Amino acid sequence: MAGMRTAVALAVLACTLAIGVAAQDTVNQERTYLTRVRRLTVDGRRAGEGYWSPDGKRLVFQSEREQGNPFYQMYVMDLATGDTTRISPGMGKTTCGFFRPGTDEIEFASTHHDPKSKQYQDEELAFRASGKERRYAWDYDPEMDIYAYKEGTKALTRLTTARGYDAEAGYSPDGRLIAFSSTRLAYDHTLSAAEEKQLATDPSWFAEIYVMNADGSGQRRLTETAGYDGGPFFTPDGKKILWRRFDEQGLIADVWMMNPDGTGKTQITDFKAMSWAPYMHASGEYILFASNKLGFENFEVFMVDAAGTKEPVRVTFSDGFDGLPVPSPDGKQIAFTSSRSGGGAGQIFLAQWNHEAALAAIKAAPLRKK
Repeated sequence: MAGMRTAVALAVLACTLAIGVAAQDTVNQERTYLTRVRRLTVDGRRAGEGYWSPDGKRLVFQSEREQGNPFYQMYVMDLATGDTTRISPGMGKTTCGFFRPGTDEIEFASTHHDPKSKQYQDEELAFRASGKERRYAWDYDPEMDIYAYKEGTKALTRLTTARGYDAEAGYSPDGRLIAFSSTRLAYDHTLSAAEEKQLATDPSWFAEIYVMNADGSGQRRLTETAGYDGGPFFTPDGKKILWRRFDEQGLIADVWMMNPDGTGKTQITDFKAMSWAPYMHASGEYILFASNKLGFENFEVFMVDAAGTKEPVRVTFSDGFDGLPVPSPDGKQIAFTSSRSGGGAGQIFLAQWNHEAALAAIKAAPLRKK
């Protein structure tokens, strides 16, 4: 019996040591690319989507932290001081802020104009107070429209008015254009029975990529494929737009690239998973994105060469959610959203980025399987 207890104890010890070694290996793998990983946001239930100012000194991000409003509002953080300022009205829902280069403007999407905003806030607060739970999901609110906020005057200008979800926007590097996603196709005509059913089950299916001038004029559609097209961002040189394209079932997504006029559409990944939130590194050499390739609930950050000829390379090694990676304008840091601090909800993290190691890994990656 003593021998059996000893054997069991040794087995448990060996297992514990193995887990410890595996955990250390995971940390070491992540340190290949990310060092000085630190949590940037601490207030509120959750925060995410941190995007850099052109000078790399500030981030605009969304966070659930306002008293009486359970939904995201928009904030700007000074990275030197940590000072944080809300730039959205505080009412309704917001998402996807982005600095306009060469100006004091910041765009973001908001529903604060919706007269039912307070009602929706109260209903959500009551639901949470009841102790009930539901899986977190984005609702693609058709009242979501894009606004431009001027930091100097604090004036808000509404840029889109079409019925439907207008959001997920980003400026071109010269500040002249805004690429965005919209579900307006679900509301501009009488829907068929099949379309009505689709809208009820998955409104994102109607989302397409659009581009407009920075003042909201000249809105024009760039994509024509059934299924969710969203999250567009211009490349650092302004010559291309990156975005995520979901299949018609909404289960598989990949990274795509096109010219700002909608021509030259090219599929960058074929990862057979939900791959989204693409953003190109300042060097133009590779693209960072998030994917659940390793498990439906386990999102990790990956990178892939800009031409999409190689298999993606894994960057993060943390259970739960790591995603929405955004390299700094100088390419030396990365802001990303992660649940690694526990609790399930995401917060924004900041890390130093090893560009040389990233280039070496992409160069060594195998060619993408056709």
